[in-house]
Amino acid sequence: MTSLTFSRQLTIEWAHCDPAGIVFNPRFFEFFDTNTWLLFEKALGIKPRDLAKTLNIFSIPLVDARANFLKPSRFGDTIEVTSRIGTFRRSSFTVEHRVINNSETAVEGEEVRVWAVPHKTDPGKIAAAAIPAEVMSRFGVATTAAPGR
Repeated sequence: MTSLTFSRQLTIEWAHCDPAGIVFNPRFFEFFDTNTWLLFEKALGIKPRDLAKTLNIFSIPLVDARANFLKPSRFGDTIEVTSRIGTFRRSSFTVEHRVINNSETAVEGEEVRVWAVPHKTDPGKIAAAAIPAEVMSRFGVATTAAPGR
């Protein structure tokens, strides 16, 4: 089974850049976040704003993120951001991201997110919950047997 991917192209705008016209690295995490939500929309057919209500969850909060910046992207460049689920665990999952600029990998990144539901006894808190098998199956990714999250 092939893993579902989501890709989009965007042109680097001045607002993405530092004064030297190079993308300010934290902006890539914004690009990753947007792609994650759009990947879920593609897989599940649910608009990001409706995901929590439709699936009876709190959200899919980010708990860890990293990136390797391999090549600068500059004002006016057109980049392609591609994302896919790397692994599903019981209640967490990884999202792998790749930014291509001029046929070269410019950035590789990864997010770890948690399937979060409202806490049963304290509505001000959230708790991790098992990711439903029917959700995982929509991404074409096998689950891992890793313990923990």
